[in-house]
Amino acid sequence: SLNSHGCNVVVVPYDTDAATIEKLRPDGIFISNGPGDPTDVVATIDTVRSLIGKYPMFGICLGHQILSLAYGAKTYKLKFGHRGGNHPVLNVKTNKVEITSQNHSYAVDTESLADTNLTVTHMNLLDNTVEGVECRQDKVFGVQYHPESAPGPQDSSYLFDLFIKEITMSKEGK
Repeated sequence: SLNSHGCNVVVVPYDTDAATIEKLRPDGIFISNGPGDPTDVVATIDTVRSLIGKYPMFGICLGHQILSLAYGAKTYKLKFGHRGGNHPVLNVKTNKVEITSQNHSYAVDTESLADTNLTVTHMNLLDNTVEGVECRQDKVFGVQYHPESAPGPQDSSYLFDLFIKEITMSKEGK
């Protein structure tokens, strides 16, 4: 999805430190999905925490959880997890419902967000779990689902447009 938006993507391993990433001079940081408990990837959480505010950031699925943990939120294991397509998610900013694709066992604890600079942007309509967060001042946002999967004809593809807009504005000093 980023390549189709004209991005030159450089992939680094999960344990790449912030100094190495900064040497690459990225325009933005994308934190991808992945398996497992997000609290197990402490190196990634620490790296993301040290890069917050320096670059626009976008996280999906595990990346959303890592962003939330980097801001001081907590995560927890869902009883059954979210799997498959057709999960309705409310964008609380637009009041529109997106049909999403999901594959995760953990969620961001809603109450723990109160002590962070993150605000909730998306909520799962099936179980009321957090599906998206943002920090406008830091140009950081994440969603729990997979916008690249386009399960509900491109419902969530606008998120990649938003990320590119944040990168462009950041490069222009805005």
